[in-house]
Amino acid sequence: MTEMINSLDYAGVECIKEHFSLTPLQVQQFTALGELYRDWNAKINVISRKDIDNLYPHHIIHSLAIAKVLHFQPGTTLLDVGTGGGFPGIPLAILFPECQFTLIDSIGKKIKVASEIAKAIGLQNVTCIQERAEQEQGKYDFVISRAVMPLPDLVKLIRKNVSHSHKNAMPNGLMVLKGGNLEGETHLYRKYVEITDISTIFKDDWYKEKAVVYLPL
Repeated sequence: MTEMINSLDYAGVECIKEHFSLTPLQVQQFTALGELYRDWNAKINVISRKDIDNLYPHHIIHSLAIAKVLHFQPGTTLLDVGTGGGFPGIPLAILFPECQFTLIDSIGKKIKVASEIAKAIGLQNVTCIQERAEQEQGKYDFVISRAVMPLPDLVKLIRKNVSHSHKNAMPNGLMVLKGGNLEGETHLYRKYVEITDISTIFKDDWYKEKAVVYLPL
């Protein structure tokens, strides 16, 4: 069983290397995530037990789809709302070590997992806080999230957190990983919203009907 899981980790990291240029440290950090998440998930369930063997394609690589939409400039600040065990924040923090990530979640045990994993792989650009989105008052270039709530509800909560000072190729705003039919969630913003089909980036049937939704705010 261990050999099978390790081979899945290897395949996952190789897939990341196919899509992104990684330093040796980043390869080491991405590789370490497999064992760390399995260990923590056995104690605190942050990923479905049935899905833990799909950690890389369903969680880590899925998170990195945001980086295919925009390459964040050094100094960019990002707020991950409803991060759970650290998605999409931790994979993106590995990929963008010169950006600053704040990960928030209302559930303390999930924040503990994210914090301990970030610490274990030596991430210096991640802050993990137990709080609800409505409590967070900081300003950020981008808010990121993974399907925590309908888009209009999320926009209401985080609009206050988006800075008006821009430093990236795209205006500051919200980047969300979403699945399914998005028309009902995005029609209010159809003049501004940009939807990127993830299945055009990563060639796996699981990514069908999954997208990165970008909304400038």
